[in-house]
Amino acid sequence: MATISNRELFLRNIAQTSTSPVNIEIERAKGIYMYSPDGKKYFDLISGVNVSSLGHGHPDVIEAVKNQIDQYMHLLVYGELVQSPQVKLAGFLAEHLSDNLSKVYFVNSGTEAVEGALKLARKYTGRPEVAAFTNAYHGSTAGALSIMGGDYFKSGYHPLVPGTKFLEYNNFHDLNKITERTACVVAEVMQAEAGMIVAEKDFLLMLRKRCDETGTLLIFDEVQTAFGRLGKFFGHELYNVVPDILVLAKGLGGGMPLGTFISSSQIMDVLSDNPPLGHITTFGGHPVCCAAGLKTLSIIEEDKLYEQVGHKEELFRKLLKHELIKEIRGIGLMLAVEFGQTDIMIKVFNKGLELGFITDWFLFCETAVRISPPLNITDEEIAEVCQMILKAIDSVK
Repeated sequence: MATISNRELFLRNIAQTSTSPVNIEIERAKGIYMYSPDGKKYFDLISGVNVSSLGHGHPDVIEAVKNQIDQYMHLLVYGELVQSPQVKLAGFLAEHLSDNLSKVYFVNSGTEAVEGALKLARKYTGRPEVAAFTNAYHGSTAGALSIMGGDYFKSGYHPLVPGTKFLEYNNFHDLNKITERTACVVAEVMQAEAGMIVAEKDFLLMLRKRCDETGTLLIFDEVQTAFGRLGKFFGHELYNVVPDILVLAKGLGGGMPLGTFISSSQIMDVLSDNPPLGHITTFGGHPVCCAAGLKTLSIIEEDKLYEQVGHKEELFRKLLKHELIKEIRGIGLMLAVEFGQTDIMIKVFNKGLELGFITDWFLFCETAVRISPPLNITDEEIAEVCQMILKAIDSVK
């Protein structure tokens, strides 16, 4: 009998999210690199989409995971037992956030964190309406999908949760659409899936002001922008604007599945009463994930990796000069290299796989490739991979 390869089993037994997956088999990963079974090395230029902030297999994170496994793994549904990894990570987050962001609710992913934040805002305000922005992505479950700012990806799943309105990002006039009926506005501090669209000067400040005027809760989705990626520990620090609810995930777990939504005690306490168990999760805040997350965030802080991000951004911008590159958008180590044409982007992406680097494009921008490598990428690695990117662009006919 012929042996069936992992690639064949992947296509046969793993539910696919598209008709054309990348379909590269990875046997192991270390640092900024991933390796196929035949030993081919790939630069991971997207950190698993902003998940692996310290790259793959950081020894201190692995040690933290192993130590926690020796203590215990899952014990009981979240929120019933005092578990040290949860308590320590929640304390770390609270210490690094504003006083009104002190109550942490752990879940499994960014999508779940968004769902919890939406429920929390509606329960606290008693209002029926939610506002979000065009070209925003906040997840794929029903509530999160309802506030996705693009019709194409949700067209097959109607009816969705009612009561959602959309504003245009960086459109100051659209802020008037926020009214006393609006429970919350969900915003990114930089729109990632739109192709790294940076907030214009004072836009988030005016958004905060309008929410205050109408009694609307401001939710920042920092699933992609937190933990040093924009040069600050949290992206909203760049703008001196504090949300009422903060959503985190991806890099939070240090490579393990973990998300959270964070608010004040006054707001968060409405989930615990009338009815009790207003929001529950079995695996949220899994102790092994929390241990990995705490170690990862501690390393980012101790090594001050966020202070190096600005220099590394400048290096990418300096080295990536080519006549086919129209612009480079973004902040820190969240960049979009814009070509202006989808066919050029696809050719660069495919050539990158051949040369040995993995990048990605964006849900709402198919003309640019994503650059969001691990925060501890070295200057030498940046120089090497930039040469590879330029070689890929040169191959475009």
